[in-house]
Amino acid sequence: MNTSTPASARPVLAITMGDAAGVGPEIIAMTLAKPAINEMCRPLVVGDAGVMQRAAEMLKLPLKVRRVTQASEAAYAVGTMDVLSLDNIDWDELAIGKVNAMAGKAAVEYVIKALALVQSGQAKGMVTAPLNKEAMHLAGYKQYIGHTEILADLTKNTGETTMLMTSGPDDGRAHNLLAVVHVTRHIPFKDIAANITVGNVLRTIEITHEGMKALKIPHPRLAVAALNPHGGEGGILGREEIDAIAPAIHAAQAEGIDARGPYPADSIFFRAMKGEFDAVVAMYHDQGHIAIKVYGFDASVTVTLGLPIIRTSVDHGTAFDIAWKGLANPLSMYESIKLAATMAS
Repeated sequence: MNTSTPASARPVLAITMGDAAGVGPEIIAMTLAKPAINEMCRPLVVGDAGVMQRAAEMLKLPLKVRRVTQASEAAYAVGTMDVLSLDNIDWDELAIGKVNAMAGKAAVEYVIKALALVQSGQAKGMVTAPLNKEAMHLAGYKQYIGHTEILADLTKNTGETTMLMTSGPDDGRAHNLLAVVHVTRHIPFKDIAANITVGNVLRTIEITHEGMKALKIPHPRLAVAALNPHGGEGGILGREEIDAIAPAIHAAQAEGIDARGPYPADSIFFRAMKGEFDAVVAMYHDQGHIAIKVYGFDASVTVTLGLPIIRTSVDHGTAFDIAWKGLANPLSMYESIKLAATMAS
């Protein structure tokens, strides 16, 4: 998107403020101070106007905070941050950089409101700043692990959801984007092998295929990583490749999906970075996360696949240790908005 695109044609994106005690307000303020954002989309922050005002002032940004009570009031002017304010943070009661039930409750309320905007057609997608799981649980939302579970519950989604992560170095040069989706995520390491089944691997390949098409890649080339060292060495180092991963790949190919592998995980990410593949299906959390974060830690973005809405997110936490010190890097938020705008357009 560029400045020749009429403002009315740019998608409205609901951007949740995240946990007020963390870096969310800072990275949003720093990102929305960039005129380029208004060339991509019409950004509407869902949060607390008072907190966002403090963030802009702390960072000495040339950014006016404009409080609105409904999306239709937003002006989307360059140099102005429209905040649909829920007024649910008492600054005097907020402990910066610490787990706080008030901030946890407010962060969930921002997600709920942003989702309502998307579901009602007032926004085309949502971008989320980090929330803190412990703060969220202290606020009474113990049934949720994070954003994905909240959104799956509220959208009544009964299908599979998973996370697609993307990253690339921020060194001013052109690079291939690395995209990774995981078969298993937040489970103990000892339980991983039992969850590498034909069904789980196949469904992840299918979701990855559909997700990459949503990212404007019509015929995605997918590489599937092995679980065991050297791809299992024909069963000597493990049979998951033979019993589960390879059959799932063959089943995906029968559906017309360009899936290949299983390839040893110690080389497949490098090949994807060189442009041989559009995405890698990893078998477990750290297998994929390490590659993503080494390739481009500050620029990494998470996309939730399997939901009936567009949702991207920064790929980092609340960073309480550096919160409200002006030290947070906003690049992941910038890239999250950019990717959501591309998907929504």
